Amino acid sequence: MASIQDKKAVNFWQEYRKALIAGTALEHDKSGVEIEKHRLWLEERPFEWMKYMFPDYATCEFADFQKMFIRRVLGNEEWMEILSWARELGKDTIVMMLMFYLNMTGKRKFTLFVSSSNDTAVDLLKPYKINFESNQRIKAYYGDQQSYGDWEVDDFTTKDGVRYVALGAKQNPRGKKNEPLRPDSIIVTDIDTDEKCRNETLVDQDVEWLQGALYFTRSISKSLLFLMLGNIIAKKCAVTEMAKKANHHDIVNIRMVKLGKPDPINDYRYGTSVWPQKNTEEMIDIVLSKVSTRIGMQECFNNPVSEGKIFKEITWGKCPPLNSLPFVINYSDPATSNKDKPTRRSKRSYKASFIIGYKEGKYYIYKGYLDQVSTHDYCLWFYSLKDYVNGRTQLYHFIENMKIQNPFYEQVFVPKFSELREVKGEINITPDTREKPDKAFRIEGTLDPINREGRLVFNIDEKGNPHMERLEEQFKLFDMTLSAPADGPDCIEGGVIATDDKRMQLSPGSVVVAQRPTNKKRY
Repeated sequence: MASIQDKKAVNFWQEYRKALIAGTALEHDKSGVEIEKHRLWLEERPFEWMKYMFPDYATCEFADFQKMFIRRVLGNEEWMEILSWARELGKDTIVMMLMFYLNMTGKRKFTLFVSSSNDTAVDLLKPYKINFESNQRIKAYYGDQQSYGDWEVDDFTTKDGVRYVALGAKQNPRGKKNEPLRPDSIIVTDIDTDEKCRNETLVDQDVEWLQGALYFTRSISKSLLFLMLGNIIAKKCAVTEMAKKANHHDIVNIRMVKLGKPDPINDYRYGTSVWPQKNTEEMIDIVLSKVSTRIGMQECFNNPVSEGKIFKEITWGKCPPLNSLPFVINYSDPATSNKDKPTRRSKRSYKASFIIGYKEGKYYIYKGYLDQVSTHDYCLWFYSLKDYVNGRTQLYHFIENMKIQNPFYEQVFVPKFSELREVKGEINITPDTREKPDKAFRIEGTLDPINREGRLVFNIDEKGNPHMERLEEQFKLFDMTLSAPADGPDCIEGGVIATDDKRMQLSPGSVVVAQRPTNKKRY
């Protein structure tokens, strides 16, 4: 008896087939002569061919990176390429349409279709099988494709002799032939899994199988198209290892500063949608706002960030009453950007602003903000934090303003605070103009010692505040390569230094301060 899940799967594919039949109906009755003339015209124009044969898939214009991929494949008979396109960039769909073009025009006849397991391979191959069966435009232009007797879910051959075989990783592919032909194309999709990538031995075994048993199902005397589809989900995975041997590794993030030059952090901060016809900037913002930075980096920017080795533990604790402290610091990092008026290179840095207090050897992070917001909203944080302190102790406001930031400060922040002053009252802000060492070194050198000793304390009363949770996440993802955003820890470092400076002003000669790095490289 079929399970509920089996019945749901059958219903899904039945609905898929119905939609496919309806979506690929000819736009009007055509004579055989018209169809033949149109077919020849389309075959000379691959992009038009794919749009016409798959109208329900090709609902947006092809992006530049997709066109470049298709041209590379069509221009090279012997070709190995790894596609690490972020989610929602259509790698499976583009490859399917391209393979149909190659199949129907007689350029490729026998494909091994591989995934992490046989069941996964079969499931991912189903759209191919159903399109061969039910795509009305393929039928009209190339005839019925479904044959009888050689039409299984994991192994089918069309009437035109096009064969597909589904395989799971490490299954025996040896000896697979289509009549006298060996495979002339291999598609490997989503072979990496999180579980495998936690064990390098399993990764090595997959790579050994891919390069050995699978690759050598080919004929040496005939050309082979080898495509591997998968994101970089670990520093070492089958994708990264196979890329070392490929003709091309195409890494495309959901946003990029420049195609062909993936740079996860700068793409995350400054990039624009690589497929704006489908993925708008607003929708990307919404999607990324619902997941952690670590997940967003892995799934959308091919950057498998793991928890760093420096800030392994974060101390949450009770903060002393504000009225028991002589002063607190609101330190703010403006991350010179303005989402109200975004530019190509100033978009999604995190702005940060946190209240820091000191008592009996400990630095307390009372409350703050860490988010990607407009200049206007950022300036309102100062008033919100002023209301939080509410006169219970002296509050000093500092804003990072290194030399390279000063024009932005003078041209944007000074006028904005002047404007708000008329409505919300006075805010006295001191620009922090100190020469700063390299960002990673100053965060590690200043904050690691006090954090290891449990002297950097997050306010337990703010546990659950998304800004504080975001700050904790950025601390835990921090490493010396800055592989993830670190605007929050950078802000806290500035606040700790400003706190120590103020303490020394009040009690010269009697203050022990946080360790400071001496590297003078500016960030």
